[in-house]
Amino acid sequence: MIIESPYSYNHIYHVLDAADFPLSFVPQLQRRLDLMPQRSQNRRSKTRVFHQGRRAEISFIITRSDLLAPQKEQVDALMPYLVQVLRDALGSSVKDVRLGNVRCVSAKRGWWTKQVKEEIWDRGGGGWMVGKVNVGKSNLFESVFPKGGQERSRDLNLGHDGTLRTPAYQDAAYPQSRSKAKASVHNKHPPSDNAVESSLLPPPQPLQRFPTMPTISHFPGTTASPIRVPFGNGKGELIDLPGLSRGSLEDHVVEHHRSDLVMRQRIKPEQLVIKPGQSLLISGLIRITPTKPNVTVLAHPFVPLASHVTSTEKAITISKQTQPSGIPTIAKPGVGSKMAMAGSFHLQWDVTKQRAGPLTSPTAGGLSTKVLPFVIFSTDILIEGCGWVELVAQVRKRDLESTNDSKPFPGVDVWSPNGDYVAERRPMNGWLLGRPRVSSTSGRKRPRRSMKGVKKAMKLAKRNSSA
Repeated sequence: MIIESPYSYNHIYHVLDAADFPLSFVPQLQRRLDLMPQRSQNRRSKTRVFHQGRRAEISFIITRSDLLAPQKEQVDALMPYLVQVLRDALGSSVKDVRLGNVRCVSAKRGWWTKQVKEEIWDRGGGGWMVGKVNVGKSNLFESVFPKGGQERSRDLNLGHDGTLRTPAYQDAAYPQSRSKAKASVHNKHPPSDNAVESSLLPPPQPLQRFPTMPTISHFPGTTASPIRVPFGNGKGELIDLPGLSRGSLEDHVVEHHRSDLVMRQRIKPEQLVIKPGQSLLISGLIRITPTKPNVTVLAHPFVPLASHVTSTEKAITISKQTQPSGIPTIAKPGVGSKMAMAGSFHLQWDVTKQRAGPLTSPTAGGLSTKVLPFVIFSTDILIEGCGWVELVAQVRKRDLESTNDSKPFPGVDVWSPNGDYVAERRPMNGWLLGRPRVSSTSGRKRPRRSMKGVKKAMKLAKRNSSA
């Protein structure tokens, strides 16, 4: 489809969702679209490569970043972490490439949308929004599209109704600038009549100051076909493509609860304690069971679903739907027979420095993690299209040294429908970013009322009655 673009310069915006990042990543997208490979860290690496007379580059945009932290500065501080997680998702073959083309934006809060809008205008040509369903492409499209009467496009001959007095397109399906000099920069491929008839791209909208934007919806499949919206009098166009398949977890959910799977606002999770012999059950769909019998695991579910800690035996019966229970579940009848283990995950990342509190803080204890008698391990369990669960466990160093296991880390077994929709990533420490603040007065109850006057009244009443 990108080969049919009338522009010589095209830019693909790979849109990722922050809720389950990086599960919404489309693997090998560059190879499938025959795009320009990522630049390596070699300063002599080529910056521009043309294929069939066109140049196509790619950028990564992480949307809905307001789900990660409450403040923009906190999200900006997470950029090194997000780039590293994206590098892990790209694989070991691209470990030496540059990843300076990653943006973390929030259309809801307006974080970094202005900068992306300026980049789209400066690049011109064809801009393509690519990603899976329900990652926020349409919402991002409306926020970053360079619409309105900017000073940079005063040369537009627009009427009072916002439409062009003189048509800016010589062909209904392919835009061309009225100035041939400008058109030669971005549009070098005038289409033939046969190409127009067999094109996969629909005709673009007429150029307007405020064009019709794609429909925003939480339900998948709202964008059924490519939506082309031109800007800048033939300078370029932005195209919203239909979302790719993201998994079918909603097929295992009762119909009136399917919308509950989408995280619409930042979650303030409750810290749950999973003791030995217990499991974490998430709305009857996901079961997380620790494997070490002597390790207590802390769970922070960043999901819009109800989470409950119960005994492992009871959690198994609830997830398999063999016995009725009072614990809320949104799973369809019959899903219990499809429950399978999605994998065994180890809490292998050391977060002692971040989690030890004042012991390692430079303003308090300032101790090194090497002198502490314990180690804190963590990991994030991702649920596709829903969110993640942060798991933390503390282990004594002498227990790690005494074991002969090649992987002495604490572990968990995760069960889900058909054993799908679950993955793992390095921990983000989201609990430390948005946990409830504990003030000096929080947790205190109202002081007990003095009983001195009541006792005096009781004594006086007894004296009067005896007299």
